[in-house]
Amino acid sequence: RSYHLPTPLTLGFEPGFQPKVSDRGEVQMLNGRPGIRDGVRNEVRNSVWKAALSVAGLVAAIALASWLTGTARSQTEAANSADSLAAWAKISTVLQHPRCLNCHQLNSPLQGDERRPHIPRVVRGPDNHGVSAMRCGNCHNDMGNNDTSGTPGGLRWQLAPVSMLWQGLSVGDLCRAVKDPAHNGNRTGAMLIEHMENEPLVLYGWDPGKGREPIPIPHDQVVELMKVWVAGGMACPQ
Repeated sequence: RSYHLPTPLTLGFEPGFQPKVSDRGEVQMLNGRPGIRDGVRNEVRNSVWKAALSVAGLVAAIALASWLTGTARSQTEAANSADSLAAWAKISTVLQHPRCLNCHQLNSPLQGDERRPHIPRVVRGPDNHGVSAMRCGNCHNDMGNNDTSGTPGGLRWQLAPVSMLWQGLSVGDLCRAVKDPAHNGNRTGAMLIEHMENEPLVLYGWDPGKGREPIPIPHDQVVELMKVWVAGGMACPQ
């Protein structure tokens, strides 16, 4: 059996078109024209294509965003590295200044801005504080500089450990030594900043007493330079 739908239910098909409906309520083809089922099928097909295009667009957008993020990150890292190198160029002038380098020697300290041999003659000793009666603390007391005798002083006055020997190093080799835990007292970057900021023997470099040149770069600027150097990955020149 077949039934004809009333004209108001032609669902927008051509005027005069009457789809057939089977006993099971299915819409059948009539003269090659599409029925309701075919219209739904086309709508589903179009929806699938739109969804596929949306997904493809989303994937492309994610890929582009990832590429842009990676490019921006690379540019930022390059900028940070450049800033780090520039900061180190200034830090190295501090570490190679007589106020620092005079005590970063192998066996005996040096004296004065001209970096002359220490008088009287003293040697490192097993604990970096000298030997026998020629101990660092005998002349360089923990109270600070002695303006009467002109002898500098400071808390824990001593030669730097042999692992921190800086004499004769290039700017690049000095950089690699300072950031190497095996040659910097097992310090991290953050600990190096703290050491530069608060260590009494470091602070002496800006208050060396009469007759000695202090480190020319202000202490707070050097601390900021250390922060830039560390934040940029402690970059070192060749």
